[in-house]
Amino acid sequence: MKERKFEECYFRTSDNVELYYKHWPAVQKTDKAVILFHRGHEHSGRLQHIADELNLPNVAMFAWDARGHGRSLGERGYSPSVDRSVADVEEFVKHIAQTYGIPVKNMIVIAQSIGAVSVLAWIHDYAPEIRGVIAASPAFDVKLYVPFARSLIALGQKIMGQFYVSSYVKARFLTHDKERIYSYNHDPLITKQIATNILLELYETSERIVADAAAIKVPLQLFVSGSDFVVHQKAVYDFYDKVGSPHKEKHILEGFYHDTLGEKNRAPVMLKMRQFIEKLYAEPLFKYDYSQEDKTGFSAQKLKELQAPAKCCFKRAYYGLLTWMLHHFGWLSEGMKLGLKEGFDSGPSLDYVYNNKPSGKLLIGKQIDKRYLNNIGWRGVRIRKQQLVETLYRTIYLLQETGKSVRIADIAAGYGRYVFEALDKADGVESVILRDFNEANVVRGQKLITDKGLENIIRFEKGDAFDAASLATIKNKPNLVIISGLYELFAENDLLRASLKGVFDIMEQGGYLIYTNQPWHPQLEIIARVLNSHRQGKAWAMRCRSQAEIDSLAADAGFEKVSQLCSENAIFTVSVARKK
Repeated sequence: MKERKFEECYFRTSDNVELYYKHWPAVQKTDKAVILFHRGHEHSGRLQHIADELNLPNVAMFAWDARGHGRSLGERGYSPSVDRSVADVEEFVKHIAQTYGIPVKNMIVIAQSIGAVSVLAWIHDYAPEIRGVIAASPAFDVKLYVPFARSLIALGQKIMGQFYVSSYVKARFLTHDKERIYSYNHDPLITKQIATNILLELYETSERIVADAAAIKVPLQLFVSGSDFVVHQKAVYDFYDKVGSPHKEKHILEGFYHDTLGEKNRAPVMLKMRQFIEKLYAEPLFKYDYSQEDKTGFSAQKLKELQAPAKCCFKRAYYGLLTWMLHHFGWLSEGMKLGLKEGFDSGPSLDYVYNNKPSGKLLIGKQIDKRYLNNIGWRGVRIRKQQLVETLYRTIYLLQETGKSVRIADIAAGYGRYVFEALDKADGVESVILRDFNEANVVRGQKLITDKGLENIIRFEKGDAFDAASLATIKNKPNLVIISGLYELFAENDLLRASLKGVFDIMEQGGYLIYTNQPWHPQLEIIARVLNSHRQGKAWAMRCRSQAEIDSLAADAGFEKVSQLCSENAIFTVSVARKK
């Protein structure tokens, strides 16, 4: 078979790392692309055979060297985090779209092993409107063989800091193809080592994506190697069973080793992939219908389970004990005391988390408060705030670059601290209207305005973010509207639809909407069964909207998504959309 010619290219990530990639141009100009993601330890040069054997001359193809691999820069086998590697996928896809004029909706991704985990996490966390995904032997649960290896690695990292472990898998256990065995053993660009932070986070990310696979609605083709020495297959089967896409297919390849797409007898696999790709391109782009998601979707079912008493008697006893301890000893921690009084999801509680200064009664109270503030959810809230400030500042600059006067409105600002921080960095903002439904927040926010001497720019007023008539009273015709930390607190989509429509109606044409979301949280049950909400007498039970769901609500209201940032473990997201 004739080898398809490629061009060597580079792109730079948002954290200023240069990554190498190959581009196999189509025989004629095209608006379609297939993007390949290599296995762990490998690089794009190991994917040439896929570009050749798929035999798709009218489709452009791309493959990168992940950071720390192949010809890309960075320490070998290292990334700052799996979250950063997933963000790299997002930025690579956007680079292809902008550089080659190929819409994301015309892209199909093919990914293997660790690459498949990163890609599936990207689809879950960023909700790209791609045509489909082909995943081969995703490494959701890597076999370490040594007893307690994962725990020992975690302990070693805690004691010594990050270190590296080398792959134990010999090439002859990856594939039966003798040429690929030889090339793997003699390829100087193969990276055998992997940083322990990535290995451990890979397990955490995999567990999250498998548990929440119902959020993935993209058409999926899955290949499972029947004789895989590298990954446990149970997690792969669990993932497939839970995936929410109505268009999915699974192929079990008996006798295949882990290098699924590089196995000796792979011709039937290439044929199935080509047929899947051609079918996706022959049909209109699949868009999942989210109109009833808050009533009948998987997250609605989860919420019903959280609102009902725990079925397990041990769980009931456990959460009952935690609730008793919170109400009897929570006063020792200033944060818990405030949460019990105002609601753990209230503006005052959130402001306390933002400040992140442990305080409490006696020495033990301060230690309890420190642990409380360091909870993974509250860490995510603080990251969300940082990303809000960054996004707000960047969007202000974007509007000013086009010669527009910047007029901001935040329809549920709490105290509005992140707005004040962004304004400390940005000049030339014409006006800011901050609103909140809670009178106490309005009073506190107005005091902050006065203390900072910003009365000539900012006004704080009471308003209902879910009432179109209330939103219509916003006078400054904003071209930048913020909705932060609000929609996450309400399960019903009709409220969001009314809010988004009201925002769309008051916004200047071409203006920007910044909105946050909570697509996932690891502690939903303990929060629902122990913590109280700001809504009197109610438990804090949350329905996590998938990123695809919240994006679809924004799109239905007339907004086109532009960019997105994710917090640690993608618990929170900050997105920017533009009024069409």
